[in-house]
Amino acid sequence: MTTDHAEVTGDVDWEREPDPSDSLRTFGAVVQALREHAGFSRVEFGRLVQFSKHTVESVELGRRMPDESFVERAEAVLGNTGALRKAAGHLTRGEAGLAAWFRRWARLEKVAVSLCTYECRLVPGLLQSEGYARAVFEGTIPVITDEELEALLAVRMKRQRMLYERPTVPFSFIVEEHVFRRRFGNVEQMRAMLDHVLEHSAPRNVTLQIVPMEAGLHACLDGPVRLLETSEGRRFAYSEGQQNGRLIADVKEVSLLQQRYDTLRSQALNPKDSRGLLERLRGEL
Repeated sequence: MTTDHAEVTGDVDWEREPDPSDSLRTFGAVVQALREHAGFSRVEFGRLVQFSKHTVESVELGRRMPDESFVERAEAVLGNTGALRKAAGHLTRGEAGLAAWFRRWARLEKVAVSLCTYECRLVPGLLQSEGYARAVFEGTIPVITDEELEALLAVRMKRQRMLYERPTVPFSFIVEEHVFRRRFGNVEQMRAMLDHVLEHSAPRNVTLQIVPMEAGLHACLDGPVRLLETSEGRRFAYSEGQQNGRLIADVKEVSLLQQRYDTLRSQALNPKDSRGLLERLRGEL
């Protein structure tokens, strides 16, 4: 019999929804009603569906998106009527504006005691101006609706508050110079983006270093990466690609990525020179 790993080890409940939707709450209430009608306690039901009591409770309270395996096993245990299977097809997450693969990392960000970001594709989300973020979302394929765009934009702007709301948490950014040279929109929008980055990297807990174009090849060429540490001293990393993201908890792998980041930090411009470069780029517009 297999059991949900996060429940067994006591680790963070990765699948917990930050803002449960009405559909999740309704689905959970139906599961609970059927379970109680069948005469099972949460512990007994958990054994039958091969999930822990805690997972059963989270699903019933709408705090967790049920796995497909949970739905199928629950169907078999609770009469195989097809009701849960059909209802599961209409479930939606409560937090709009975050890609499904990024939600786990976003939750860790909120409790991290340090956060490091290396970016080689675009301005990091925590430093993006509203105009820049809007341009990024407008270029999304497939094309999204205006409502979806506004939801994405609202979440991105809300995440940026961390830089000011958590003044004792160090935020470190290392960004390739060409990222800030990539044109979008008009001159005014470019200036606004550079001004926004300068403003949001000004607090004492925020460090921005730019890797100059003449720096050559370096250890982080495999792609962008984020690293953080929790108050318990645990370290996590996150990498993202086309339509996917990967949360990394393996100690050795995270340590290797941290070494690469630290090495690149020594190769990048110092914060003062990095700000000077951004100011020069703004002046060239």
